Parts: sequence; structure tokens; C-alpha cells
Amino acid sequence: MILSQQHQMMQKLYRQFAETEFTDELLDRLEETEEFDWDIHNKMAKYGFMGVKIPVKYGGQGADSLAYALMIEEFARVSPVLSIYANTSNSLGAGPLLYCGTEEQKQKYVTPVAKGEKILVFALTEPEAGSDAGGTLTTAVQDGDYYVLNGRKTFISGAPFADYAVIYAKTDPTQRGSRGISMFIVDMKLPGVTCGKPEKKMGIVGYPTSDIIMEDVRVHKSELLGPLHKGFSTAMKTLDGGRLGMAAQAVGMAQGCLDESVKYAKERKQFGQPIAKFQAISFMLADMATEIEAARQLVYSTAVRMDAGDPETNKLCAMSKLYAAEMCNRVAYKAVQIHGGYGYIKDYKVERFYRDARIASIYEGTSQVQQMVISGNLLR
Repeated sequence: MILSQQHQMMQKLYRQFAETEFTDELLDRLEETEEFDWDIHNKMAKYGFMGVKIPVKYGGQGADSLAYALMIEEFARVSPVLSIYANTSNSLGAGPLLYCGTEEQKQKYVTPVAKGEKILVFALTEPEAGSDAGGTLTTAVQDGDYYVLNGRKTFISGAPFADYAVIYAKTDPTQRGSRGISMFIVDMKLPGVTCGKPEKKMGIVGYPTSDIIMEDVRVHKSELLGPLHKGFSTAMKTLDGGRLGMAAQAVGMAQGCLDESVKYAKERKQFGQPIAKFQAISFMLADMATEIEAARQLVYSTAVRMDAGDPETNKLCAMSKLYAAEMCNRVAYKAVQIHGGYGYIKDYKVERFYRDARIASIYEGTSQVQQMVISGNLLR
């Protein structure tokens, strides 16, 4: 795909920002402290990155899905962790509200999220309901003008520092599976809401993840998001956009691995010449570059088709995430192999990319879940 002049300018802006602001010092600090960095968050918000895909009327930039994918790719090329900083608000965070929130809810919650003033997270996964999100056990029982929520969400990215969370809870226990699930906008400061200890993760360090525990949390009926008992379908629609973003992130990570590998192969000498001269190395680089470009074109095409209302969006987003995630892991493996022993050392960027890449085929639906989505579309 040949990018329009406007998209080329956006891509250049995203790349320059990442290469200038995502310094080695910052990345090392994230790895060391494992904490969210508010300074870079505020700087990204100042540039409007938190609302790239959010409509102008709600404080965003009103850009299309391709611009969003370009941003996530370019950020992840330097730091997949910091790409999540700008991703959450543009996908899973604001997504459910943009799909079915009332005008009042959009103004109240989406606008400050788009401006980076507040953080809103997506809380669907539970200890016993991961890939099988229809197995939700969190409950919401109506009590007058309020709903009383009880349950536990797990692996919620951004939970420890979030202002609000979109919580999925069973409101009609008589319905089985994914039926009878509703969405609620929950203020994380409400009595009864607590977060578990941030998880110690293999990768994506610097974007804390934890449980959200709710004990008799009273949420006003005005914070019911969308139709009662119909929340699950919105979750699935929201995940389509999220999966496109994660596919773009995987492409960015893979490109970062290739960049480092090409540079290293030209500099590293063995047997009297740069290792790039050896066919074993050069062919690995060729395979890496080819797979990355194939994934990139799939992601870009899917972004355009999604905005055009393509009825196959669900399948295309799943295909993009499946292929890009698995490709990213293959490329990261080869990047470490090309670096040899140095690729196993934390001083080299590919070591971090290798750890970060592993999550690509797990979160926002494992690769196996994407295969279920794809095959389900093919066989229905």
C-alpha cells in the first residue's frame, strides 16, 4: 500500500517522536522501576496521541484507523511498552463508550481520556474466564437506583493507576454463557474497589498489570453502559479494534528487531568479515524483512477496510493479529540468534524485544482464539 501524503506526514511525526523521546534512559528506568511514567504520558498527551482515533467532538484528533495503526507501529518499533501508553485510550479504553455510550457518558469520560487527563481501562478477563469470556462470574445486582458489583478481574493492564474501568458483569444469571452480561463504568476510587499487587511479568515491563477486586461496589444506574444484558457483543466489537492495534504493535516490534539485527550484522566481524556477508545470516534477514512486510500490508489493508465498513472486519482483524503476532515471535527469535550470545544480554535491545514479543500471541485473544474467530467466519 502506498500511503497518502497525509499518512506519510503522520508516520514521520510518530517516528520522530519515538526516536527522540523514547530514550534508552527512559526505557531502562521503566525496566528497573516497573512503574508507569507520568512524564512521558503527559508529553504524549500534549501531542494528542492519546486521542488520535477519538472524534474531535470528544477531544481527540479524529484520525482514521490507518493513522492509529501507524502510530502504534512506529512507537512499538522503539518501545512496545510505550506504544501501549497511547494504545489503551484509542482502543479498549474508549472503545465501548464510543460504540454505545450516551452523549453524557462520552462527554464525561471520553473527553478527558482523549486529552490524557484520565485513564480508562477495559476489564473483561477473570481468573476462570480468559479465552472463555462468556464464563464471567462477576455479578451486578440491581438495588434501587444502583447496581451492586461483586467479583474479580485479572490481568487488567493499567488497573493500578486507572481512574475508571469498564467492568463486565453478569446481570441476568438465568442466561447462560455470554448472554446476560452488562457493562458498567466504575470509578476506581469507589468504596469496595481495590487492586491486587502488580504482576511480575516477563515483558511489557513499565505498564503495570493487576487484578481489580470488587466487594459490594455500588454503581449508579447512570453508569450502565449500553443496553442491559447486551454487553458481550460490544466487548467483541471493541476487541476487533484492539486486535488491529496489537497487530500493528507486533509489526513495530518485529521491525525494531530487524533494525537492530541489520545494524549488528554489519558491525560484528567473524572470520575476518562482517557476519552479514555469510549467507546463513543474510538469508535470515531476508526472511525477517519479507514476513514483516507481509504482516504490515495485512494490517494496513485491514485498517482501511474496517473504516470502510467491510463486513469481514471481524475475520480480518483476527487474521492480522494471528499472523503479525506469530511473525513477531519468529523474527524476535532470529534477531537473538543473529546476535548470538550478545542477544541474551540485557544491554542489547533484542533481549528486551524478545521478552516483549511473547505477549503478542497471548493478550487480547491468544493466537488460538484468533484461529477460532477466523475458522468460525469461514464455516458459518
